[in-house]
Amino acid sequence: QVQLVESGGGLVQAGDSLRLSCAASGRTFSIYFLAWFRAAPGKEREFVAAISRIDGVTDYADSVKGRFTISRDNAKNTLYLQMNSLKPGDTAVYYCAARGTAFGKYDVWGQGTQVTVSS
Repeated sequence: QVQLVESGGGLVQAGDSLRLSCAASGRTFSIYFLAWFRAAPGKEREFVAAISRIDGVTDYADSVKGRFTISRDNAKNTLYLQMNSLKPGDTAVYYCAARGTAFGKYDVWGQGTQVTVSS
C-alpha cells in the first residue's frame, strides 16, 4: 500500500506563490503516475497536473499552464506543486493522488490541503 500526505496549503493574496508538497510512503516503488487534483466549494474535483515517477513526463490542465509546475523528488518520495500568479479562482482543497499504471484511475489519495487566494 501507498500513503500520501499533503502539506503547504494556506491563505495568500492574488498574485502570490505557494508550493505544495506530498510525501509518499509505503510501497512507493509501485507508483507510476502522481498527480494533483483540486476541489473548489460547490464544484467537482478537477485535474490540475500529473507527472510520471519514471521519466518525469508532465501534463497540465489548461487553466494552470504557465503558472503551476509539478515536480517530484524520487529520492525523497515527495511530489511538489509550485503555484505562481495565484488567482481567487485557484481557491480549493488540493489533493495528491497516485496510480500504479500508465493509464487508468488514480486509486490512492491524500487527505487534501486547503489553498485560499484572496483578491
